[in-house]
Amino acid sequence: MAWLRRAGFAAALVGTPFALAYRFALLYRRRAGYPRRRPILQTPTDLGLPFEPIWIDGPGGRLPGWFVPARGGARGPGVVLVHGWESNRARMLPNARFLVAAGFHCLLFDVRGHGENPPELLPVSAGEFAADAVAAVRTMRGRPEVTSVGLLGHSMGAAGAIVAAADEEGVAALVSTSAPADPRLMTRETFRLAHLPIPGLIAPPLAWLVARVYVRPRGHRLAATSARRALARYTGPVLLVQGTDDEVVPLRDLRLLQRAAAARGPGAPPAESLAVAGGLHRWLYEDAGYRRTIAAFLAAALGGPLDPAAAGEVAAAVPVSRPPDTEGPFASAIPREEAEPLFSTAGQA
Repeated sequence: MAWLRRAGFAAALVGTPFALAYRFALLYRRRAGYPRRRPILQTPTDLGLPFEPIWIDGPGGRLPGWFVPARGGARGPGVVLVHGWESNRARMLPNARFLVAAGFHCLLFDVRGHGENPPELLPVSAGEFAADAVAAVRTMRGRPEVTSVGLLGHSMGAAGAIVAAADEEGVAALVSTSAPADPRLMTRETFRLAHLPIPGLIAPPLAWLVARVYVRPRGHRLAATSARRALARYTGPVLLVQGTDDEVVPLRDLRLLQRAAAARGPGAPPAESLAVAGGLHRWLYEDAGYRRTIAAFLAAALGGPLDPAAAGEVAAAVPVSRPPDTEGPFASAIPREEAEPLFSTAGQA
């Protein structure tokens, strides 16, 4: 029976670290999976824009939104704007301001668990951002003023927009700003941002476990929430944007997305990209080159209404400013003081 005792001891040595890792994954999901909701502090009226309050029938419930018409409601292309994590539709108004000036109808909405939506009972991931973006695209396509639809997303909203564009026919153009390329890589970045004491060799497999545990309650596969994998399936025009000094998502993610776009089939147009010099994770719309590039790209991809060069110059000339609710750095998923005991215990095992 000695061999049974030895086998049991060996299993305990292996099982104890796994149990600690799984406990950490559950803690991560509980702390990171439920966004803090920020209040709506502006409406389009505050920026001199007309708008129509609307509701979007999403798969998880009705989502509040604004339809902001351009050119007096004349028929033309439209853009759905998808905000990022712990954001809301009002914080996408600076983007809407220059896009409307360039002639594009805009639809802004709150992703489930954000803005004026109630809290979610299950964790929110890129899968939910994508599903809600699909619902918004369908709403936009159903409007008589809109002739074609593009998607513009920021951060987690950009990851969701990429997945939505790959899953939903009729997305005629895609703009991704500051998108995390893969959920496992983003999970590792949250370890870094929280200054968690995780040894380098442990971080990759731990991030894989944490990411899988995170999406399990919704029944997602990790691959289905990966922007990098989804982009390889999207065959329409795409513009990838990121700031060179992004403090949340490494510039590496832009390169990974560029590679995924380059590997698309021969029928897909070459992907365009813009690295905003000195740009951070947020507020890239303050850069005139950002506004010019996006408006020109969308005008070319969506067929007007302005000539691409003219649309770019109009957008670049529009004054934009940050919304009132911009305080606070990126919030790490788990405070160091909560996570550190798990790994100090693991080190003693």
